[in-house]
Amino acid sequence: MKIKLLTCLLVFIAHFSFSQENSPSSGGSLNSGTIESQFEYIYRTSNDFQGYEVVKKENLQALKSHILDSLKVYKDQIMVLKTEKASQSDSLVLLSGNLAQTQKEKEEAVVAKESFEFLGIAIEKTLYSSIMWSIVAILAAFLVFFSSQYFRSGSKIKKAQKDLEDIQSEFEQHRKNALERERKLKRELIDAQMGKS
Repeated sequence: MKIKLLTCLLVFIAHFSFSQENSPSSGGSLNSGTIESQFEYIYRTSNDFQGYEVVKKENLQALKSHILDSLKVYKDQIMVLKTEKASQSDSLVLLSGNLAQTQKEKEEAVVAKESFEFLGIAIEKTLYSSIMWSIVAILAAFLVFFSSQYFRSGSKIKKAQKDLEDIQSEFEQHRKNALERERKLKRELIDAQMGKS
C-alpha cells in the first residue's frame, strides 16, 4: 500500500513539473533567462504555416533587443578585459623594469660589499686579504732568513774574536820572543864590540 501511494505521488509530482516546464504561458521566458531559452520560448509560441514558423513581430523585436543588449554587454566586457590586459601588460613591463633595476642595484651592492678602494684602486676584499697575507708570509720568511744569518754570523764573530785573541796572544808571544832575541843579539853585539876593543 505504501509503495502504491509513493508511486502515485511520484508520478503526480513528475507530471506537474513537466506541465510547468512545457507551458508556453509560463511567465515571461522572453523577458528573462538566457538567449537560448528565449529562442526556445519563441519556437514554442510560434505557429506552423506550410513548413514555416510564424513568429509575432513583438517577440522578434524583443528577442532582437535582448540579443543586441547582450552583444553590447559582451562588447563592453571585451573592452574592459582588453583594457585590463593592456594595463596588466603595462604593469608587467614596469615590474620587469623594476626587477632589472633592483637586480642591477643588488649586484652593485654585492660588488661594493665585497670590495673597497685602496690607494684609489677598487680591490676585492679576498684579493686584498691574499695580498696582505702574502706580504706577511714574505716578511716572515725574510725575518727567519736574516735571523738565521744573524745568529750564524754571531757564532762566526765569536770564532773570529777567539781566533783574533789567539793570533794576538801568538803575536804577543812572538813579539816577546823577538824582543828577547833582539836584546840577546844586542848584548852579544855589545859584548862582541867590547871584546874587540
